[in-house]
Amino acid sequence: MKVGIHPEIKNTKVTCLGCGANFESTSTVDQISVDVCSKCHPFYTGKQKLVDTAGRVDRFRARTKTAQSQKEALGKKAAKATARKAAKIAKSAVDTTVAPKAKKTESPKKPAAETPQNEQ
Repeated sequence: MKVGIHPEIKNTKVTCLGCGANFESTSTVDQISVDVCSKCHPFYTGKQKLVDTAGRVDRFRARTKTAQSQKEALGKKAAKATARKAAKIAKSAVDTTVAPKAKKTESPKKPAAETPQNEQ
Protein backbone atom coordinates (compact mmCIF):
# COMPACT_ATOMS: atom_id res chain seq x y z
CA MET A 1 0.00 0.00 0.00
CA LYS A 2 1.11 3.52 -0.70
CA VAL A 3 1.74 5.58 2.38
CA GLY A 4 -0.28 8.78 2.99
CA ILE A 5 -3.08 8.30 0.43
CA HIS A 6 -5.55 6.26 2.50
CA PRO A 7 -7.86 7.81 5.13
CA GLU A 8 -7.31 6.92 8.75
CA ILE A 9 -9.75 4.31 10.12
CA LYS A 10 -10.84 4.92 13.71
CA ASN A 11 -13.46 3.83 16.21
CA THR A 12 -16.73 5.70 15.63
CA LYS A 13 -19.73 6.27 17.90
CA VAL A 14 -22.99 5.46 16.04
CA THR A 15 -26.28 6.88 17.38
CA CYS A 16 -29.70 5.66 16.21
CA LEU A 17 -32.26 8.46 15.95
CA GLY A 18 -35.14 5.96 15.82
CA CYS A 19 -34.60 4.16 19.12
CA GLY A 20 -31.73 6.05 20.73
CA ALA A 21 -29.33 3.10 20.77
CA ASN A 22 -25.59 3.77 20.76
CA PHE A 23 -22.86 1.42 19.58
CA GLU A 24 -19.34 1.57 18.22
CA SER A 25 -18.09 0.78 14.75
CA THR A 26 -15.13 1.72 12.59
CA SER A 27 -15.15 4.53 10.05
CA THR A 28 -13.24 7.55 8.84
CA VAL A 29 -15.48 9.99 10.78
CA ASP A 30 -15.82 10.44 14.53
CA GLN A 31 -19.60 10.26 14.89
CA ILE A 32 -22.48 8.85 12.77
CA SER A 33 -26.26 9.35 13.22
CA VAL A 34 -28.61 6.83 11.58
CA ASP A 35 -32.43 6.81 11.28
CA VAL A 36 -32.83 3.04 11.78
CA CYS A 37 -30.46 0.49 13.30
CA SER A 38 -30.54 -3.30 13.67
CA LYS A 39 -32.22 -2.96 17.10
CA CYS A 40 -35.26 -1.08 15.75
CA HIS A 41 -35.45 -2.11 12.07
CA PRO A 42 -38.68 -4.06 11.31
CA PHE A 43 -36.75 -6.76 9.44
CA TYR A 44 -34.75 -7.66 12.54
CA THR A 45 -37.41 -7.00 15.20
CA GLY A 46 -40.51 -8.27 13.37
CA LYS A 47 -42.45 -5.20 14.54
CA GLN A 48 -43.93 -2.49 12.32
CA LYS A 49 -42.73 1.00 13.17
CA LEU A 50 -43.47 4.30 11.48
CA VAL A 51 -40.35 6.29 10.69
CA ASP A 52 -41.26 9.92 10.10
CA THR A 53 -38.69 11.44 7.76
CA ALA A 54 -38.73 15.23 7.58
CA GLY A 55 -42.14 15.51 9.29
CA ARG A 56 -44.11 14.02 6.38
CA VAL A 57 -46.64 12.31 8.62
CA ASP A 58 -47.26 15.52 10.54
CA ARG A 59 -47.70 17.48 7.31
CA PHE A 60 -50.15 14.84 6.01
CA ARG A 61 -52.18 14.97 9.22
CA ALA A 62 -52.24 18.79 9.06
CA ARG A 63 -53.49 18.68 5.45
CA THR A 64 -56.27 16.21 6.28
CA LYS A 65 -57.30 18.30 9.30
CA THR A 66 -57.44 21.44 7.12
CA ALA A 67 -59.43 19.64 4.43
CA GLN A 68 -61.90 18.32 7.01
CA SER A 69 -62.44 21.78 8.50
CA GLN A 70 -62.99 23.28 5.03
CA LYS A 71 -65.50 20.54 4.25
CA GLU A 72 -67.40 21.28 7.47
CA ALA A 73 -67.36 25.03 6.72
CA LEU A 74 -68.79 24.43 3.25
CA GLY A 75 -71.50 22.23 4.75
CA LYS A 76 -72.50 24.98 7.19
CA LYS A 77 -72.48 27.57 4.40
CA ALA A 78 -74.71 25.39 2.22
CA ALA A 79 -77.12 24.84 5.12
CA LYS A 80 -77.41 28.60 5.68
CA ALA A 81 -78.07 29.20 1.97
CA THR A 82 -80.78 26.52 1.93
CA ALA A 83 -82.40 28.05 5.01
CA ARG A 84 -82.38 31.49 3.37
CA LYS A 85 -84.00 30.11 0.21
CA ALA A 86 -86.67 28.30 2.22
CA ALA A 87 -87.42 31.47 4.19
CA LYS A 88 -87.71 33.47 0.98
CA ILE A 89 -90.10 30.93 -0.54
CA ALA A 90 -92.19 30.84 2.64
CA LYS A 91 -92.34 34.62 2.73
CA SER A 92 -93.50 34.87 -0.89
CA ALA A 93 -96.16 32.19 -0.29
CA VAL A 94 -97.55 34.06 2.74
CA ASP A 95 -97.30 37.52 1.20
CA THR A 96 -100.83 38.42 0.04
CA THR A 97 -100.15 42.02 -0.90
CA VAL A 98 -99.09 41.01 -4.35
CA ALA A 99 -102.09 40.05 -6.45
CA PRO A 100 -101.62 37.23 -8.89
CA LYS A 101 -101.41 38.29 -12.50
CA ALA A 102 -104.59 37.92 -14.49
CA LYS A 103 -104.53 35.77 -17.54
CA LYS A 104 -104.99 37.49 -20.83
CA THR A 105 -108.21 36.61 -22.50
CA GLU A 106 -108.05 36.11 -26.16
CA SER A 107 -110.26 38.36 -28.20
CA PRO A 108 -112.46 36.54 -30.71
CA LYS A 109 -110.80 36.28 -34.03
CA LYS A 110 -112.36 38.19 -36.80
CA PRO A 111 -113.22 36.14 -39.86
CA ALA A 112 -111.14 36.85 -42.84
CA ALA A 113 -112.73 39.24 -45.29
CA GLU A 114 -114.50 37.36 -47.98
CA THR A 115 -112.91 37.94 -51.29
CA PRO A 116 -115.02 37.60 -54.41
CA GLN A 117 -113.94 34.78 -56.53
CA ASN A 118 -113.83 35.05 -60.25
CA GLU A 119 -116.94 33.56 -61.62
CA GLN A 120 -116.86 32.44 -65.22
